[in-house]
Amino acid sequence: MKADEKDFTGCLSKLQLIELDSCTRCSECLKHCPVQDVTGRPAISPPEKIRMFREFIKATDGLKARLFGPRDIDKKLLEDFTKAVYECTTCGACGQNCTVGIFTQRLWPMLRKEMVRRGLAPIGPQANLPKAIERTGNIYDKPPEQRYSPWFPEGVMVSERSDIAYYAGCTGAYEAQPMVRGDVLVLNAIGEPFTMLPPEEEVCCGFPLFITGQHDMLEDLTKRLVNAYRARGVRLLLCSCPCCVNIMSRDWPLFYGQQLPFKIRHITQFVADAIRQGRLRFKKELKERIIYHDPCYLSRGVGVIDEPRIVLRSIPGVELLEFERHGLNSRCCGAGGAARKVFHENAIAMGRLTIDEAVKKKAEKLILSCPACYSKVNEAMVDYDKQIRIVDIMELVGSLI
Repeated sequence: MKADEKDFTGCLSKLQLIELDSCTRCSECLKHCPVQDVTGRPAISPPEKIRMFREFIKATDGLKARLFGPRDIDKKLLEDFTKAVYECTTCGACGQNCTVGIFTQRLWPMLRKEMVRRGLAPIGPQANLPKAIERTGNIYDKPPEQRYSPWFPEGVMVSERSDIAYYAGCTGAYEAQPMVRGDVLVLNAIGEPFTMLPPEEEVCCGFPLFITGQHDMLEDLTKRLVNAYRARGVRLLLCSCPCCVNIMSRDWPLFYGQQLPFKIRHITQFVADAIRQGRLRFKKELKERIIYHDPCYLSRGVGVIDEPRIVLRSIPGVELLEFERHGLNSRCCGAGGAARKVFHENAIAMGRLTIDEAVKKKAEKLILSCPACYSKVNEAMVDYDKQIRIVDIMELVGSLI
């Protein structure tokens, strides 16, 4: 599709068009952008991306464009914008601190979708995601029959039907296996029956496609998963991946076309309730200083902030530390928005900023609750002069019950 064949507003809601116009270029967001932290390049900053996109709209759908016809947009300018919007981790910190309240965690993916619609995106290996999911059901193109087998703990029973279901997700199952193993061990210890889909049926939740602007398969994936869980009598779906929880709770109802037949909860919410109700008790203590990192799509995405801390503070002997930026203002670890697939150096640099602060605060363990964070921050630790033990929150809980 040529740049002058159709305007640039097709993928945006009316509210998002208003948001684009509302940016005052105050640059407050630059203080919170993790990409700016490691690149220092204002040319790819949130206000600059918004300015560029507004120019595209003006050139193709502004008053002059309507009177005299749309102007051609330089291809290099479009390519530069595309790179900038995909270099973003979509962490949403800019929007959280935006003086006029622009919801950037949702705006950036829609701008990406527009670039995909125009044939300018996605970038690099992101383009392989649809075919990989079509072939194997997961973004890593790994054998579906191996989705659970390397990590699923022995002795844990999974029910054929149950009110409760657990979704492992692609990154947990293939890239962060101690995390999902911990999830299952903790669920088993709580003692309530739970079900899981067969490994060939637990396909990608759709978030990687959504976040890279490739939406064609999302309705099909959503309906396959929702109908499969409904057939098993599920009333509550648990998941530990923040990105999965985000698309399940925010977007699955839209792609499904109606209200979901079950509720979505992050696993820390379920575990925090079990601890409060006495259904889960710790058998061991941990006399250590630990620090917890809030995942972007868990804290800013779905507002789960207190529950992970309730779980961690319940561990006998533990001292819980906080990052300077935490909760709604947490700093992205670098793994978000599928940017790590293309901008590897940025992701490693951001991960090392997280490691630096954890070490500076003299924490003995860095606690994560996101499989993408778990994978990338561990990678950032390789050959780095600062070292700290990285542990997933349910991996930790599972070792102490």
